[in-house]
Amino acid sequence: MPRRAARAALPLPDLVVLVLQGGGALGAFQAGVYEALIELGIELDWVAGISIGAVNAAIIAGNERDQAVGKMREFWEGVSSALPSLPTADNDWAREWTHMAAAGQVMAFGVPGFFTPRFPPPAFAERQTPEAVSFYDTTPLIQTLDRLVDWDRVNNGKVRLSVGAVAVETGNFRYFDTKLETLDARHILASGALPPGLPPVEIDGTWYWDGGLVSNTPLEHVVDAANEDMLVFQVDLFPARGERPHDLEEAWSREKDIRFSSRTRRISDGLVRRRKEHRLIDRMLQKLPPEFADLSEVKAVRKMVDCKALNVVQLIHEPPKWQTGARDFEFSRSTMEVNWALGRDAVEAAMKDGHLLADSIVEGRSDSFAVQSNTLRPKTEPDVS
Repeated sequence: MPRRAARAALPLPDLVVLVLQGGGALGAFQAGVYEALIELGIELDWVAGISIGAVNAAIIAGNERDQAVGKMREFWEGVSSALPSLPTADNDWAREWTHMAAAGQVMAFGVPGFFTPRFPPPAFAERQTPEAVSFYDTTPLIQTLDRLVDWDRVNNGKVRLSVGAVAVETGNFRYFDTKLETLDARHILASGALPPGLPPVEIDGTWYWDGGLVSNTPLEHVVDAANEDMLVFQVDLFPARGERPHDLEEAWSREKDIRFSSRTRRISDGLVRRRKEHRLIDRMLQKLPPEFADLSEVKAVRKMVDCKALNVVQLIHEPPKWQTGARDFEFSRSTMEVNWALGRDAVEAAMKDGHLLADSIVEGRSDSFAVQSNTLRPKTEPDVS
C-alpha cells in the first residue's frame, strides 16, 4: 500500500529509487528525468548509478532536494561550456555533421571540469601506472565533484547512494553503498573509469574500472538489498531495440546500444516476474494443511519468498537520427540541452497514463512498465488472483 501521497503526482510506496545507467554525455537525459520527477513531488529514498549515472547520483544525494537540480545544471553547463550552442540547419545531415565535429573536439581537447588529454602521452609514462593505461586525466572531475557535492550529506543524509565498479585484477563487480561504508569522489571516479580513455582508481589497495564493463544497470543490487514495497524509475541511456543499420555509422551506434543496454529489459522483467512467482508460492503455502507448517522444507521456502511489491518504470533515451555512435562523448551545449529536454519528455509521456502505475502501487501488485509510442504500457502480465 502507498505510504506517501500528499504532494506527489503518484501514490508512493515505502521505497522510491532512481536507477541510472552509464552513458557519458547522455547523462543529461537523466538530469532532465530527475528535474521532471522533482516537479511532480516525487521524493527519492535511494539513488543508484553506474559511470555518469554515478556522477548524477552523487549530485542528487549530496544536495538538498530543491538545490540538486541547480547543481546538476551547473555540472552539465560546465562540461558543455567548451562547445557552446551553435546555429545549425534544421535537418539531420547538418546536425550530424556538427555532432561529429563536436565529438572530435572532445577527443582532442577533453571536457572542462571532467577530463583532459595526458601530456606527455601514455607511451612515455611509467608502466602500470594510471598515466600509462589511459589517454585522459580525470583530476578535474574530482575538483568538480568536491565543489558540487556535500559528502557529509551523501554519507549521513536521507538519500541512500550506491555506485558500481569492477576490480581490474579480478574482474569482480562490487557496489559502494553509503549504508555500508563512507563514500567520496574516488568511488564516483572508479564507477566511471572507462578504459582506455579514463584511468583506473585505487580504493583500499584495489584498482577499479567502470562498472559498466560488467553491468550497466544497478537494478539487481537495489532489488536484492531492499525489503520494502518499491517503486523504481530506471533511466536507460541505450535502447535495447533498434533498426538494422544502413551504414557504418549506424552500425557503430547500434553496437553500443546492444553492448551498454546490458540486458536491461530481461533483468527488469525477470525481477518483476520473480516477485509475482513468489506471491503465487506464498498463496500456495497458505493453503497447506496446518500439520505441514512445521516441516523444515516449508520453513525454508517461506524464508525464500519475497512478496513485497515491485514496480519498475523504464525511461529510455531514444536518440534523434543525427546522434551517432559518438553520442556518449559529444558534450556540446546544444546536444546537452536536447538530451535534457528528452528526459523531461520521457517523464511527461509516462505520466499521461500514470493511473496504470498508480493502480499497481495502490493494489500492491508488481509490474514492469515502459514508455512506448509516447505512452506508458505494462510490459508483463497482470498478477494471477
